[in-house]
Amino acid sequence: MPTPVETSGLFTFADWEETPVGPQGDAPRLAHARVTNAFTGGVEAAGTNCAYTIAYNGGNTGSFSGMELLAGSVDGRRGSFVLEERGTFDAGGTVCRFEVVPGSGTGDLVGLTGSGGFTYRHGDTSVAYAFTYVLA
Repeated sequence: MPTPVETSGLFTFADWEETPVGPQGDAPRLAHARVTNAFTGGVEAAGTNCAYTIAYNGGNTGSFSGMELLAGSVDGRRGSFVLEERGTFDAGGTVCRFEVVPGSGTGDLVGLTGSGGFTYRHGDTSVAYAFTYVLA
């Protein structure tokens, strides 16, 4: 059994596009969002494709889930893979956990499994992530 590898780095986000879903009012309410992230460090991906479904509970609080397609490399191994993401947010920021979608790895990343997460504080221009993975 391969040994899990821990890696980390930073990502930046851009092009946040949010669209309301269904009736809009105070709360609860739903939205879809598309965002582009750029990863550096252990994961290198210049421009990801990410789609979220967001549930606003009221004010600046809620939760989200989504999928993110990353194409680039993990510790120098080239390919692509998909992350499934779940998190919560409030006025202070966002906490997210993610996991590699089984079977989504391509190229040198075929067989990739793993999970990680990040904590974003409002106002940060880049976000630190941690990722623990295995390449079978």
